[in-house]
Amino acid sequence: MTEANSKPKPRRTESPEPLSVEEAGSLASRVVENVEEVIVGHHEVTEHIVTAILARGHLLLEDVPGVGKTMLARSLAKSVDCEFTRVQFTPDLMPTDVTGVNVFNEQTREFEFQPGPVFGNVVLADEINRAPPKTQSALLEAMEEAQVTVDGVTHDLDQPFTVIATQNDVEADRTYELPIAEVDRFMKQLSMGYPNPEDESEVLRRVVGSHPIEELEPVATAEDLRRARETVSQVTAEAAVREYVTRIANFTRDRAELGVSPRGSISLLRAAQARAILDGRDYVVPDDVQQETTPVLAHRVRTGAETGGQSGRALIDDALESVPVE
Repeated sequence: MTEANSKPKPRRTESPEPLSVEEAGSLASRVVENVEEVIVGHHEVTEHIVTAILARGHLLLEDVPGVGKTMLARSLAKSVDCEFTRVQFTPDLMPTDVTGVNVFNEQTREFEFQPGPVFGNVVLADEINRAPPKTQSALLEAMEEAQVTVDGVTHDLDQPFTVIATQNDVEADRTYELPIAEVDRFMKQLSMGYPNPEDESEVLRRVVGSHPIEELEPVATAEDLRRARETVSQVTAEAAVREYVTRIANFTRDRAELGVSPRGSISLLRAAQARAILDGRDYVVPDDVQQETTPVLAHRVRTGAETGGQSGRALIDDALESVPVE
């Protein structure tokens, strides 16, 4: 089941004028505060999502059913006035249901491309692990290169472009494991967990009557986000910071069957740049790297003992304790 746009939009080829550091930080704070009108008790997770989007990344939200993963994604999408599309992943979903398909027009006697829901600015891939790997892989090109190729023809995606995927970590016999190549394309993997009693009571108070998501208004435009992303890309990362990221990545490669890829190192540096903007700085410090390391790297690590996020998280914790800041 999908929701899609009517026509793909061309990619913007010229870089927008960046916002100032203060303006970009203010935009990020507005989005976080707006999302928290709906989502209660998950400030850290919300900040991580905003930094990932500012850093041009994609997100994987993994948790048990019913804790608000989809609502969090919807709240974020409604906070920015841009094109939102949604794909409900099911076992019978086909790759073309995601990317789009060429359809024969009897009037023009030509084939015309009908874009799928991947042609949006914020794409919610709901319960992505319920679809088989072949369908999941339909997102690989889009997530890495911001383009989609159908029948040999490449279609550019508009910017900003972010995939927010959700998956349940239960019912393993009814779901498919995400391919490692796809997992590695997600800048961060996050979990929400159950709310504490006070936060859950506040959730119940807010949903009495109409749901707050229905009244949520945008606090930024797509152009604002493009300009803020440009600001993030210009944040300074000195050699010492870059070398620190490299040492963390090499720590995992020396101790795991599958360590952090160069794509993971790049993602960590970009996330640290976005974190610096949240703190009002135009340069990265080691604290930025440390705050972003676990959500950016833990899901990329595979140890010999097990392949779940817990072992990867433990290894990343060891890296943060053992790798020196020089």
